[in-house]
Amino acid sequence: MNIKANTVAVVDYGMGNLRSVSQAVQAAAQGSGWTVRVTARPDEVRAAQRVVLPGQGAMPDCMRELQDSGLRASVLEAAASKPLFGVCVGMQMLLEHSAEGDTPGLGLIPGVVRKFALAGQRQPDGSRYKVPQMGWNQVRQTAPGGRKHPLWAGIPDESYFYFVHSFYALPQDARHCAGETDYGSLFASAIARDNIFATQFHPEKSAQHGLALYRNFLHWNP
Repeated sequence: MNIKANTVAVVDYGMGNLRSVSQAVQAAAQGSGWTVRVTARPDEVRAAQRVVLPGQGAMPDCMRELQDSGLRASVLEAAASKPLFGVCVGMQMLLEHSAEGDTPGLGLIPGVVRKFALAGQRQPDGSRYKVPQMGWNQVRQTAPGGRKHPLWAGIPDESYFYFVHSFYALPQDARHCAGETDYGSLFASAIARDNIFATQFHPEKSAQHGLALYRNFLHWNP
């Protein structure tokens, strides 16, 4: 193993859009001295200074692959000691339980994941809400404890980010909601606790504001 100082590990357990995530983090890291490494090796996750946990597909598949890959323990160790960024299903995995497949999560943030129930509801323009939500939507930066999360630095409130999801996070404690979005009703589109930050939307598909989030993550010292 040859892990340099200032390395960001993008966890490859077989279920993330790894290429686009890693390319976005690399773009955010340009000129900063950070090295971005996509890895399926637990020892490299343990040795990295920061960790990105992507996720794409069904929650039961993601949790099974994380376990079967041997990476679950190293991700839990990272979440206990170093900055960790969860993306999409990688965010949902941080909670205790998902209604998708009645699946236990990692239990790092108290709360559950539920499916949108929007049948019969209409959007302001009269069209029906579609599930999954797919496309751009605004994120309102919440301020639990009176201050917004440091990862929002330089990003205007109510900026648009790109979403693709049928399930949403419901953290038990409002203090863990770092951003919220309206899609039929308000839901937590960003959650955070201590050294963990995660988004339901895809920063890597969200143009400059998404890159700014990754850039802020590289400079964040929780």
